[in-house]
Amino acid sequence: MRYGVSLAVLAACLGGLRSQAGAEGFRAGVAAVEISPETLPAIINGGFLRRDADQVRDPLFARAFVLDDGQTRIALCVVDTCMMPRELIDEAKALASDRAGIPTDRMMVSATHTHTAPAAMGCLGCPVDPAYAASLPSKLAEAIVEAASRLEPARVGGAVVDDFEHTFCRRWIYRSDRMLTDPFGLRTVRANMHPGHQNPDTIGPSGPVDPALSLLAIQAADGSPMGVLANYSMHYYGTEAISADYFGRFSTTVAEALGGGEGLVVSMSQGTSGDLMWMDYGAPAPDRDVISYADAVAEVALGALEGITYRDDVTLAMAETTLTLGRRLPDEERQTWARSVRSQMEGEEPRAIPEVYALEQFHLLDVPERELKLQAIRIGELGITAIPNEVYGITGLKLKAASPLPITMNIELANGADGYIPPPEQHALGGYTTWPARTAGLEVEAEPKIVAALVELLEQVSGASRRPIRPQGGSYAESVVELGPIAYFRLDELDGSQPANLMQGASARVEPGVALALPGPDRPALVGRNEGSNRAIHCAGGRLVAEAIELNDAYSLAFWFWNGLPSDARAVTGYLASIGPEGDSEAPGDHLGIGGTHHDVQPGRLFVFNGYHANDIRVGRSELPRGEWCHVVLVREGNRVRVFLNGETQPDIDAELPVTRPDHKATLVFGGRTDRFAGLEGKLDEVAVFDRALSAEEAGSLFEATTSEHAD
Repeated sequence: MRYGVSLAVLAACLGGLRSQAGAEGFRAGVAAVEISPETLPAIINGGFLRRDADQVRDPLFARAFVLDDGQTRIALCVVDTCMMPRELIDEAKALASDRAGIPTDRMMVSATHTHTAPAAMGCLGCPVDPAYAASLPSKLAEAIVEAASRLEPARVGGAVVDDFEHTFCRRWIYRSDRMLTDPFGLRTVRANMHPGHQNPDTIGPSGPVDPALSLLAIQAADGSPMGVLANYSMHYYGTEAISADYFGRFSTTVAEALGGGEGLVVSMSQGTSGDLMWMDYGAPAPDRDVISYADAVAEVALGALEGITYRDDVTLAMAETTLTLGRRLPDEERQTWARSVRSQMEGEEPRAIPEVYALEQFHLLDVPERELKLQAIRIGELGITAIPNEVYGITGLKLKAASPLPITMNIELANGADGYIPPPEQHALGGYTTWPARTAGLEVEAEPKIVAALVELLEQVSGASRRPIRPQGGSYAESVVELGPIAYFRLDELDGSQPANLMQGASARVEPGVALALPGPDRPALVGRNEGSNRAIHCAGGRLVAEAIELNDAYSLAFWFWNGLPSDARAVTGYLASIGPEGDSEAPGDHLGIGGTHHDVQPGRLFVFNGYHANDIRVGRSELPRGEWCHVVLVREGNRVRVFLNGETQPDIDAELPVTRPDHKATLVFGGRTDRFAGLEGKLDEVAVFDRALSAEEAGSLFEATTSEHAD
């Protein structure tokens, strides 16, 4: 869905925010300074190892936007480079400060993150290009100073449009039996970047997408376009060096469509794309190139620009803070490994990935903590956060959900470059973005600390409180609640290890090995009409566990599940729900699973098992589709067990099955079994627990509630 939001329309959302601008009114100035290397060949970073390039295929620029409301002056500068250290950026700000009349804490400088620019900083196995890095501060300062010198009366507007077609999660979860080995020689990788298109070794994406293409547009007083600052969460396209990648082509295409001219500056800034990229790995590889891609994104942006209403009475605010975070340092065993690898290297420069990560351990030990510079900016009712890291799409969603401002764009790799920052739950899945190095070395809890600091800054610049993040609504939730569950976990959280129980009371937790905020069942009733996508959890070694729910011998469990594992992969494809004593190897209790290769079950069909002592198994009659959402209701009433599937009033399983659970306070598990055998490789959503046996009609009504809105 695409939509535009005008700052003029949204001004009423923030009553009392606007103050009288200064006597000179709102002014803006823009400038672009070329920063292509003057000396070739140049060292190129953005990969694990060093590369060199001897050709400039398209020019690189530093594009600056200076805004002044008569009381506050700020500068935003977006640079065609992979990343820049804070020290280089601070030098550039100091050079520009006196000449442009802008305090350094009113400047934001960020990298586009093209992977085909000269190395402004060292990265993994690639050293810095010293001559190029030394030349950058003066050029960045020149762009800011030139933009400030061109200040003129102006007006500004903003918009945001969802573009799901051009960015996707590039970090995919691997099957438990197809895990990868990390550079340290350990088989730890459950999720990793770039698995390849339709890779049978993978299950699905490890995180959600932030689809928002956000735009800040500037016009001169006569209505002619002056500048556009865009923001989109797409990592980079991939071009031959030296190139500005799609960021440069996007800027050129939009500028030409707006009429061009030397005084018009357009820039695409980097959004929260640490785990996002243009490839949809669930589909065949597309037939396109960087030009067609950039032009397609530009077309979306141009459509949104047409709906903007501009104002000349906006005010500005900017706030900055620092946050000191520890690094994940190598233990003695890791240090011994690193010394051994280093001792066998030929020369100073690494030639293989294990050598890269061996050397990185010593860099971490040399600098055991880092100070991050974080910023928030308000331009009228549009907010900007500046983050010196590569954060995931889910982090951007958190910031936008909590922001007090109607439009918020998140610019990463701003004011420094301190590596990938996965949310805490993603660390358990391993992969490149979690391997300790300067590019991914901060503490596990870094991401929530960064989010908390940025939301406080947004509150400061807006003068308003953060928005509360509430559970999703919808007619499905209403139908569940009407049936009176004792626990109901919607599993739509963006963060945290403790899902909310809509019925209050008993709590649950998600274990390490669970990814959050993945797409759930695509049915309007689950979230309400036009309220956005439904979210679910993905079990990849972890489970949803509720330990304080007391159930007697009459109960019901209702939920949605999505299985991603083929039925010939293992003896049991995966357990969906389990109730019994935690950790008991005899597994007394009730266990609902999907059959695999074991002779007592049917591949791809539901079954109920009551533990090894009784060893009774009851198998369903329907073959389940892999990779599709299904709705299931498990009902126990004394010794009778029924399982209803996808709204059918005739049970998929209807059988006598002796009760083997020893007490009423046993652990309740979803996405696995109480003894951790054969966990689900897939997603769960909308988990409801009832302390009574639902009727066939009640079970069917839940599924019907998710489909009824399609006919409205």
